[in-house]
Amino acid sequence: MTAPYSGGCVCGAVSLTISGEPIATRQCWCRQCQQLAAGGPTNNAIFKAEDISIEGSLGASTWTAASGNTLTFHFCPHCGTQIYAQSSARPHLMTVRIGALASGHGLKPEAVIWTEDAPEWAVFDDALESWPRQPPPPPSAA
Repeated sequence: MTAPYSGGCVCGAVSLTISGEPIATRQCWCRQCQQLAAGGPTNNAIFKAEDISIEGSLGASTWTAASGNTLTFHFCPHCGTQIYAQSSARPHLMTVRIGALASGHGLKPEAVIWTEDAPEWAVFDDALESWPRQPPPPPSAA
C-alpha cells in the first residue's frame, strides 16, 4: 500500500492520517523501547511531521535517550496506545508506531537499531540493515 496511511488508538479517541511515504522504517531494541514494548522492540515508520494530521488529545512523556537526545512519546491518554515519538535532534520528523497504523499498510522494518541493548534471546532478521547503536539520520531527514 502507499500513502495516504491512516490509523489511531485502540479505543478510537485518537486518529491519524499520513499523506506521505516514510523516510525510513526501523525496529528499535534500545532499552527504553524494550520497556515501552513489554520486553520486545518497537517497530516504527519515520515520516515528515508536515505529512501527519492527528485528531484527538494526546498525552506525552519525555526523557533523555541513550543517544543523548530528548525523546517525547505521544500516546492516547484513555487507552495508552503509543502513536508517535519525536526526537530533539529532528523535530521536523515524527516516528509513528507501525502498530498504530490501520491493517493492510504494508510497512515493515528495513533496519534494526540498538542491537547491543537487545536481550540475548532476541532474534534479528539477517536481511535487514543492522546497527549496534544509533544509526545516522535517514538521507532525507537533514
